[in-house]
Amino acid sequence: MAEPKNNDFLDDIDDAADEEYAEDMAEIDEEALELETLTAERDELKNRFMRALADAENARKRSEKDRREAENYGGSKLARDMLPVYDNLKRALETATDDQREVSGALLEGVELTMRELLNVFKKHGIDVIAPEVGDRFDPQHHQAMFEAPLPGTNAGDIIQVAAEGFMLHDRLLRPAQVGVSSTPVS
Repeated sequence: MAEPKNNDFLDDIDDAADEEYAEDMAEIDEEALELETLTAERDELKNRFMRALADAENARKRSEKDRREAENYGGSKLARDMLPVYDNLKRALETATDDQREVSGALLEGVELTMRELLNVFKKHGIDVIAPEVGDRFDPQHHQAMFEAPLPGTNAGDIIQVAAEGFMLHDRLLRPAQVGVSSTPVS
């Protein structure tokens, strides 16, 4: 007996279904590939965006730090240039004798007022005087040894003379205090 032609029809349906399935799978593969490509592109753009945000934040912090440093230390050159004015006013007041104070009292009072005003301006701008005393320990962070000399009754490293006061601008050294230091050996 002859086979029914129904099988050919079923084969044709199977072939059509297989073709449709293959087309659907190809379409799904293309969509999956496109989705994968778009996801990778999105992730790359997100990464770049996060890096740009971090760079912007770092730049903001850097500029804030630079602004604070400029505010605190921008006048350091002027401040250094004002230190000899302080030194000269101080010397003028220290060398005035009692006779000169009687004769030129008003003048010396003017010098004292000028000195006080200069110290007020220093304070206002964060400049502090480093005023070591004879007998203090030498600190290389704040003092400059101008000479060493053995002095009986002192220990090595003790300050034996203060030649000039030093100055700090906030937390930075403008000028070290200039001192003489004992070199007396330990007995």
